[in-house]
Amino acid sequence: MSFWQDKVVLVTGGSSGLGRVIAEAFAAAGAKVVIAALEADAVEQAADEMRAAGREVLGMRADITRQEDVDRLFDQTIERFGRLDVLVNSAGRSMRGKVLDTTPEQFRELMELNLIALVRCTRAAVPHLLPRWGHVVNIGSLASKSAARWVGAYPATKHAVAAYSQQLRLELGPEGLHVLLVCPGPIARKDARLYPLEGLEDLPERARAPGAGVKIRGIPPEKLARAILTACRRRRPELVVPGKARLLFAVSQLCPRLGDWIVLRKT
Repeated sequence: MSFWQDKVVLVTGGSSGLGRVIAEAFAAAGAKVVIAALEADAVEQAADEMRAAGREVLGMRADITRQEDVDRLFDQTIERFGRLDVLVNSAGRSMRGKVLDTTPEQFRELMELNLIALVRCTRAAVPHLLPRWGHVVNIGSLASKSAARWVGAYPATKHAVAAYSQQLRLELGPEGLHVLLVCPGPIARKDARLYPLEGLEDLPERARAPGAGVKIRGIPPEKLARAILTACRRRRPELVVPGKARLLFAVSQLCPRLGDWIVLRKT
């Protein structure tokens, strides 16, 4: 029997992209899955497709920047399944822009989704997770560890996710909560989506690409999802993909000037 058999997993941003792939990986391993996202049609379609594949799935439309939606999401999850074993905080977005051209309002808006909504969901989940020695999976980024050019407020929000994850580990790890910070590079996509640069014509064209032009091969989302399940089962604190990026993080801590030079060379 799979380690995840009959466990209950809630995935925010679970109707598309990496969140959808993570939800499918847990469901394929035998878990009961709740997928939550902002667009009702996308949630319904994703849930229907997963049910057609024989998975047990609850799809819910939720705006996780609103506390009332978060409360409803977790109340209905517990009402339906009676338990919660894993929260995957996958909802979030990137952006493009120079840091001084990014307004305080844009910083606040991105922080609200990438950090504050994650905090809302985690606070709602922890009372249900602690009795089961459950898991919180926070989807960060390589930008959680090292900033980059042309991505506006994004690195600041993801650095905050890394700090919050460590605080959770320090305070609640001894009580049984497992917290996994996932720091992936750009995710490979079938549609090769590029970011628009309207109003940002002073940015180089390569800034439109995933990772804002970072010279790293796209990560297959299915491979990353499998690694996340393994890291949860082994209760690892962090998952960095590609692993060689850890060298950059170490160098940047020891010698920021050299770390900055490497980042400039790699973007």
